Amino acid sequence: MPRSPRITIPAYPHHIIQRGNNRQVTFFADEDYRFFLACLRQAKIKCHCRIYAYVLMTNHFHLLVEPAQVGDLGRFMQSVGRRYVRYVNETYERSGTLWEGRFKSAAVSRDEYLIACSRYIELNPVRAGLVAHPKDYYWSSYQRRALGLLDRWLDEDPWYTGLGTTEKQRQEKYQQWIDSQIGEGEWEEIRQATQRGRPIGRETFQKQVEAATGRRLVGEARGRPKKATAIASEKVL
Repeated sequence: MPRSPRITIPAYPHHIIQRGNNRQVTFFADEDYRFFLACLRQAKIKCHCRIYAYVLMTNHFHLLVEPAQVGDLGRFMQSVGRRYVRYVNETYERSGTLWEGRFKSAAVSRDEYLIACSRYIELNPVRAGLVAHPKDYYWSSYQRRALGLLDRWLDEDPWYTGLGTTEKQRQEKYQQWIDSQIGEGEWEEIRQATQRGRPIGRETFQKQVEAATGRRLVGEARGRPKKATAIASEKVL
C-alpha cells in the first residue's frame, strides 16, 4: 500500500521526530551532538527554514522547524540526515542505515499548541527519566530559551516573542510556562498527531488543513493545551 504524501504547510511550524533504526543509538559521544547541531545550523540557512526548539536524545531527536516554502522541510531533513550519517559512518567505521525510515512530522497551529509543542520537546529528557528538570539536560533548546545560554542561531517563535519585551522577561516567563501544570491529554495529543502526520491544533485549524490538502484529517476530539494567557502577553501572533 503506497504511503500517504507528507503534509507540509509553508510558513507554519512542524514538529519532527526521527528515531534510530530499530531504536539503536545515534549519538555516541558529546562531539556527535555538537556535529549534529552544526548540521542543523547549516541546513536552516541552506533550506530557508527556521528552528524554534529541539532536543537530542540518545537514539532519536525532536525538532520544531518552520519551512518557508513547499519542499523546504524535506530538503532540510535530507541535508541534516545525509551529512550526519556520513559523519557517523566515517567516525565509527560503520556502514548501513542509521535512521528508522522516513521522519515523522506534523504541522502546528500558531496558538497555545505552538508553545505546548516546545514544552513537549524540551521535557522529553524528563519523561525519559534522564534528568529531574530540563535545565539539567545540555542537548536541548531549553538552555537557550529559558536560560539564555548557547545556540544563538535558534529562532524565536511567535509565542515565545510575545512572552516579554526583553530577553530576560521572555526567559523568565518561559521558565514559568515549562514548570506550569500540563493539561490532561496534552502530551498524548501531540504524540498521536505526530505519529499519524496529522495537524497539531484546534479543530478549526485541522479543517483548514483538510480544505487545503483535500484529505480527511480530523479525528476524535482529545484534550488540548491549557491557554497560556496568564504567562504570555495578550498581543501575540
